[in-house]
Parts: sequence; structure tokens; C-alpha cells
Amino acid sequence: MTHVRTSPFYPQSNGKLERWHGTIKHECIRPGTPLNLSDARRIVADFVVRYNDIRLHSAIGYIAPKDKLEGRCEAIHADREQKLSAAREERKNRRREKTLTMRKEEKKLFMVGETEASAAGEQLARDNRLGGDEYMSRGAKSSPASLIGAS
Repeated sequence: MTHVRTSPFYPQSNGKLERWHGTIKHECIRPGTPLNLSDARRIVADFVVRYNDIRLHSAIGYIAPKDKLEGRCEAIHADREQKLSAAREERKNRRREKTLTMRKEEKKLFMVGETEASAAGEQLARDNRLGGDEYMSRGAKSSPASLIGAS
């Protein structure tokens, strides 16, 4: 095996290591702001543990490298799929309940100018939007004279 040096800050020559340097700068060094060398070593060591054991990596299916190395990726993906299926079913049931509730409420809606009382046959409501002289009785138009019995 031979050691080959690459150009610094040139991702095309050694992309994985350049990506690592960018990640450690962005997620560890800049937010942590080490005050001295020992502080920097501690911050970087903590980050490496988090990076390998906890942080999810998109390139390996959003699992931690430790889980991938230990062969737990299939179990993790199966568990996620089970949780997603349960969430989809719950969302489907909520939508169904909402639809049923909306249908029940639609049955309570009245015609234009109709009130709860007129829908029950107790009283007619005057529809002022039609010029003020028209009455509504369950959707049928009639004049005030015909309601009184006069012609």
C-alpha cells in the first residue's frame, strides 16, 4: 500500500475526507469554539462518538454507522416501517372520522333563508337578500299573500 497525497481543499481528489473536514468544522469546531488544545481535543472526541454512535447518516439509510457495522440496519428499517404503517392507519382512521363528522354536520345545513325553526316546520324566515318581499319555505318561493291565504 502506498501513501498518496492529494491537493488540499479539492474535493474531487479525496471527497470523503473533505466532506468529513467540512462536517467537523460545521457541526463541531465552530459551534463548540474551543479555548485551548485540550478543550479542542475533548470537543472533537465527543463529536466523533456522537458522529459514529448517534448521528443518522443519509448515505447509509438514515442509521448510525455503529448500527450499520453491527448489522442492525435491517431490524431498524423493519421497525421504522412498522411505525410508519401504524401512523398511516391512524391518520386514515382520523380522516374517516372527520369525514363522518362533516357528513353529519352537512345534514344540519339549511336552505337559503331557512332557520332551524322553519326547517322543523314551525316558522318561515324572511330572506332579506331577495329584496325583502320574498319568503322561503324549504326551498320553495312563495309570496306573503299566499302564506296568509289571500289571493
